Amino acid sequence: MSDQQQPPVGLPPIPESLWRATHAFDSYPKLEEDTTADVAIIGAGIAGITTAYLLSQKGLRVVVLEAGKVLDGTTGHTTAKVSAQHGVIFNEIMQHFGHEQARMYYEGNAEAASWMRELVKSHKIDCQWADEDAYVYIQSEENLKKLEIELTAYGKLDIPGQWVDPLPIDVPSRAGIKMPGQARFDPLAYLHFLLDSAVKNGVRIFEHTTVTDVEEDANLHVRTYGNGPSVTAEHVVVASHFPVYDPGFYFTRLHAERSYAVAVEPQKPFAGGMYISDDEPSRSLRTVLHEGKELILFGGENHKTGQGICTFGHYERLERYAADTYGIRNIPFRWSAQDLISLDKVPYIGPITGRHERVYVATGFAKWGMTTGTMAGHLLADRITGVENPHAEIFHPARFKSDPGFKNFIVENVNVAKELISGKVGIVHKHVNELGNDEGSVVRHDGKRAGAYKDASGKLFLVDTTCTHLGCEVEWNEGERSWDCPCHGSRFNYTGEVIEGPAVKDLKVLEAME
Repeated sequence: MSDQQQPPVGLPPIPESLWRATHAFDSYPKLEEDTTADVAIIGAGIAGITTAYLLSQKGLRVVVLEAGKVLDGTTGHTTAKVSAQHGVIFNEIMQHFGHEQARMYYEGNAEAASWMRELVKSHKIDCQWADEDAYVYIQSEENLKKLEIELTAYGKLDIPGQWVDPLPIDVPSRAGIKMPGQARFDPLAYLHFLLDSAVKNGVRIFEHTTVTDVEEDANLHVRTYGNGPSVTAEHVVVASHFPVYDPGFYFTRLHAERSYAVAVEPQKPFAGGMYISDDEPSRSLRTVLHEGKELILFGGENHKTGQGICTFGHYERLERYAADTYGIRNIPFRWSAQDLISLDKVPYIGPITGRHERVYVATGFAKWGMTTGTMAGHLLADRITGVENPHAEIFHPARFKSDPGFKNFIVENVNVAKELISGKVGIVHKHVNELGNDEGSVVRHDGKRAGAYKDASGKLFLVDTTCTHLGCEVEWNEGERSWDCPCHGSRFNYTGEVIEGPAVKDLKVLEAME
């Protein structure tokens, strides 16, 4: 369909997740005084809440600390596919980890999905759970061999899979692999149940409580921002997406990527299934019911955080793709998410370092947090309660595979160094007076680099662009109206407040010059 046949309908002016827009959660207090627990969990996303739920079922005293609001991070901005098919990955994992460990990767995720399905069924959770086949596909002939090798890996690992050509849906594609019996759901309706159940079992939740450190003696002491109150616990789980407590230097072993989604009311019917491309441009499709209408969630447009060019353009390209494939009646929502990718694309789940065996981490879910976050909850709950889990080894954070680990370690940290240096030496010519309303940019202010944003009424907000994590220079994200760090993925709103770690301190606010 040409551009003339189907002009764009128009994107919403403000990004908002469909899930966050359609769910309200209780507000939880800020931690105001020292307290104790068996387990302190940092982060209230799917990994933290699942861990809290499972531990509360075993009678442990659990405290959850969240820097913002519960489920307002990546979990609240997912495309919510419950699948053990994580792109074209199984041949790669088998080559790097071996047959047995690759099989454990599949089984761990498949069993997490099965546990979720049974929980939904047994408790009658109203979360739009729908079993669907998942498809990974390629769009160009030159990538066909890669897909053929992946299907061979499915056979070696005894993973159910089927070659499909053509796909059931009408999108540009060459061929795909179907993994039957996966699922999609409303993640916040599902997690609402887990959260309420955990609270009924005695789990205490504290919002707007930023953790800055974990100190260890006979016990563990979780310290909060500004010499605030602390939590003393026997075990600590760091499930804050990017580890806010980082004795293992995870910032050298992870990189942050942003991806985008638009919820579209289509003109044409959708044949069902969940789809993701493995080549560029990245594309993801699934359906969801909203106000009695079937919407298609179009996702993709991945790039490293702070390194996208004209971030609003990513939404526009998804809009055009939706128009060209299914037509657009309406676009009620658009949003983006941030995900962390490990050196070998397998999450880090387990002791945060060999010297901190009672502090655990769950991170690097690589855009597949619905199953990997659930699996992390089981792995960590088992470890804390002394239960052996057969899937633990492949996810252990202490692993290091020379291929691809060493190469990717060098590549990622060279990239960080490049961004650090370029941000410091780049010449800035733009002046605050050149900004229009609802426009942000790096500007020259008082002879130095600064970040400026004028809101819709013309009010000016000025911040120091030096990230408070490790000193890289943040860049303006037009699509989200935020300042994003290209080195380790910290994000700040236009007033300078932290909205995504690893940074815990706000950007310095600058005064406007007359």
